[in-house]
Amino acid sequence: MSPTRRNRRRLSALLVLALLVMPILEIYVLIQVGQAIGPWWTVLLLLADSIFGAWLIKREGRRAWRAMRSRLETGAMPTKELADGVLIVLGGALMMSPGFVSDAIGILLILPLTRPLFRRLLAGYAMSRLVVTQTRPGPSAQDTVIRGEVIDERPD
Repeated sequence: MSPTRRNRRRLSALLVLALLVMPILEIYVLIQVGQAIGPWWTVLLLLADSIFGAWLIKREGRRAWRAMRSRLETGAMPTKELADGVLIVLGGALMMSPGFVSDAIGILLILPLTRPLFRRLLAGYAMSRLVVTQTRPGPSAQDTVIRGEVIDERPD
């Protein structure tokens, strides 16, 4: 089996596992918190968590957007800023789903203190997925190189 196929199969298995385990874990944590502090306090805590998450997403999203625009204005590639934007959007999506576990993971993705760790993980994943192919090598010893000038005669 090729490494690419093995990685896809591994990623699919991880996704299925996450889709099965996460809801069960969320329900378990909700029940435990509800039993510890009561159902109304649990609902109130979830609402407060959502409000805090919305505020955090807005604040960090604006920061990432300003940093990306600033970087683009200087002519540099905003790789760090784009990664931050992806992590903030992913964290925001997790914050929108009800539950304490997904909210905790979402907050970790959004907070500026913990985001560099996840940025490194994202960069490592992206680099592992990057495949460089070259369909035709450069000129070889048997190729004939003709020096010349290209003239574009298309009307403007």
